[in-house]
Amino acid sequence: MNMTDNTIFITGGTSGIGRGLAQAFHRLGNRVIIAGRRKALLDEITAAHPGMRSVELDINDPEDIRAVGEWLAKEFPTLNVLVNNAGIMPFDNAAGAIDDAVMQSIITTNLYGPIRMTAALVEHLKKQPRALILNNTSVLAFTPLAMSAVYSASKAALHSYSLSQRFMLRDTSVKVQEIAPPWVNTDLVGKTDDPRAMPLDAFIEQTIAALASDAPEVVVEAARQFRDNAGPNEHGFVHGFNQMLVDDPLPL
Repeated sequence: MNMTDNTIFITGGTSGIGRGLAQAFHRLGNRVIIAGRRKALLDEITAAHPGMRSVELDINDPEDIRAVGEWLAKEFPTLNVLVNNAGIMPFDNAAGAIDDAVMQSIITTNLYGPIRMTAALVEHLKKQPRALILNNTSVLAFTPLAMSAVYSASKAALHSYSLSQRFMLRDTSVKVQEIAPPWVNTDLVGKTDDPRAMPLDAFIEQTIAALASDAPEVVVEAARQFRDNAGPNEHGFVHGFNQMLVDDPLPL
């Protein structure tokens, strides 16, 4: 990814990793547009970062996605980077009854949202001399967290979609990169300052440095063992990972 002279649109840009990426890209001199549902927070962030723009977006609403996509293409003709970052992580119980509404909301936000947002902008991106789709998945796509099985599955699905998307765009100006964060100290599931969580500033710094390459995946060192888990021995690794969290629970 070229790190400067971009026009970048980031979903879920009002908190956590999305906000951290927006601020880092802005510091590098890129034109940044953030999206979220809370207008007051969007206004607060853009006021603190002169030149940054924002738009209200409900990533669960296909019509809202379509309308925002049309507005972006018209308002920002040089838009060349889409960061699909918006996500939610409610917990569930794969050994019991699943709340259907919660399940649907996770899949709609984490999987349908990025697919729909990309579909709304991909033809515009193809017109740019260089363009990028950056999908934010998770190491849980490769090493699922059993107490958040639907979330983990949604991220595994987005990883798979990214592989297909990268191939299908191979002869265009649009590249596809993926970031697979480890447990980062954000408010995704409630900010706890647990020492096992990677500090957000460190994650953003390392991710921005790695994005400067053409690597299809950006995996910080703290996430490497979980990303490398996929393979014939993954079952034992996943069992051990989740047993560790049973023995030393998350501070929820």
